[in-house]
Amino acid sequence: MQTDWPRPEIRAVTAHAVLAIQSHLAECEAAQDVTPAAARALKASGYAALSVPANFDGHELGGLSMTLSEFGWVQEQLGAAGASLALVLAMTGQVLGSAFAARSLPPELLTLLGRAAVQRGALVNALASEPALGSPSRGGLPQTVLQPQSEEGGHYLLSGHKTWATGARALDFALVTARTPDEQIARVLVELTAPGVRIESTWGGALSLRGSGSQDVHFSGVAVPAGNVIAPQFQRQPQHPAHPAWFWTALAGTYLGVGTAALAALLDYARTRVPTALGQPLASLPRVREAVGRVGADLTAARALLRVAAQGFEAEPSAASLPLLAAAKALCTNAAVSATDAAARVVGGAALSPDLPFERLLRDARAGLTHPPTDAEAFERLGGALLEEVGKETQVP
Repeated sequence: MQTDWPRPEIRAVTAHAVLAIQSHLAECEAAQDVTPAAARALKASGYAALSVPANFDGHELGGLSMTLSEFGWVQEQLGAAGASLALVLAMTGQVLGSAFAARSLPPELLTLLGRAAVQRGALVNALASEPALGSPSRGGLPQTVLQPQSEEGGHYLLSGHKTWATGARALDFALVTARTPDEQIARVLVELTAPGVRIESTWGGALSLRGSGSQDVHFSGVAVPAGNVIAPQFQRQPQHPAHPAWFWTALAGTYLGVGTAALAALLDYARTRVPTALGQPLASLPRVREAVGRVGADLTAARALLRVAAQGFEAEPSAASLPLLAAAKALCTNAAVSATDAAARVVGGAALSPDLPFERLLRDARAGLTHPPTDAEAFERLGGALLEEVGKETQVP
């Protein structure tokens, strides 16, 4: 039986990140943004180094080379501490993890990002959604424009408007999707301290993930060096399976953590709450014990599927391993929704009070349903893969 998983060094960094989240979650939820103090704590936790390799192309980067299955475990711990800030970190984890696995950025940019992550905890996210475009997951050209500044192409100018930039004020870098003058899609690496970058506070009043600071980002003629524009050969390559694998694992683990936190809070409440009419803890009631049992079973099943799916992708990092990861994302997010709903039903009206964690967990769990893949897409992927396997098995030689 494997007893050293996740590795001790992964556990140590995770503990620092959990403490950073727990120490700053309340202030970020109140501010409905990532506060400067929270941003500093997240970076100082060392989280950004997790998905950076120790060595890359002959360069010693000093990262911890986190595996996909370890990533899922880490994000469950962080999601249980607080989904808003856990998701800010998750975006850095999945962007770096998938980029190094797929080598989907030029080696120079990967080395730059890796060193920044290890040496100063730099955070990065991919910015693709826009007001008119919405999510680009179903196609469409962005309105953000990348224009050559000169015929020689030494520099480019980036102008546009991105939405849902999770952790915007905490980010050091962004991978921005833009449209070129010849109607092609390009990606550029932008430092968010560059002149012409403006963050607009649009996240106030969000139902879920209030502390994530998923603000809008405006680019007004931001100068981008040619070396920060992803070369055409990278753009024309089909999407590497590592990209959805790391993104779906980030979501699955984080929202599974929300469900884990709901169960822990429910256990504590049921054991300590003694209504005068009952004269004993709520935990003595059969219906409460049943509810706890159902939540525990759902979360255990989701956790097991996520680990099996992630380890399966590690063994075979190909498109054939993706359907089970898609289903794991759906199962984990739905387990979180069920857990928070069941907890609120058991607790009753007190669950709506901000004095208890249930109302925040209830709201945050719902956000997991909005991330791709949708439940329908996830289970259709898995169903199609299973049907194709059956078809192959029944073919006559």
